[in-house]
Amino acid sequence: MSLLYPYLIIILKSVSIYVFIIIGIRLFGKKEVSQLSVVDLVFILLISNSVQNAMVGNDTSVQGGMAAALGLFICNYIFRFFLLRSKKFSDTVQGEEIVLVLNGKISQDGLKKANMTEDELCMIVREHGVEHVSDANLVVLEVDGNVSVLSSDFAKKSVQRKKKPQTMHNP
Repeated sequence: MSLLYPYLIIILKSVSIYVFIIIGIRLFGKKEVSQLSVVDLVFILLISNSVQNAMVGNDTSVQGGMAAALGLFICNYIFRFFLLRSKKFSDTVQGEEIVLVLNGKISQDGLKKANMTEDELCMIVREHGVEHVSDANLVVLEVDGNVSVLSSDFAKKSVQRKKKPQTMHNP
């Protein structure tokens, strides 16, 4: 048992860091990964680097890294289990969707809750093929961080796929 004790400590540290990071992300907002700014990306990289030592301490062995990874896998499995089975737990951890635009009108409360600027919102709406926010019937920041954009114009749009150039085949 005394041989396993250091690895159990690493697992417990890893789990506590996992929970801390989830709480931090929940408190400080969420964004779609593809919407991360350079500042957000640098922040995530620095956080991951700073918590690594807190998880494994001086143990840089393969076993120490595997113990940390095992703790994270187990914690992630438990979180996913409860997220799928408890709406209350899911709402607490992931939050609820946030309406950003309703019938072409920007919800300032929604933008504030989502920690998003009007410029970011306009960019997201354009990325979904809607030229102006006022043309969107509904824009929602989903709990997974994706943004859904619906407009009455959307049903009429079609996506033209480029045809592959045909090559001549000489036998």
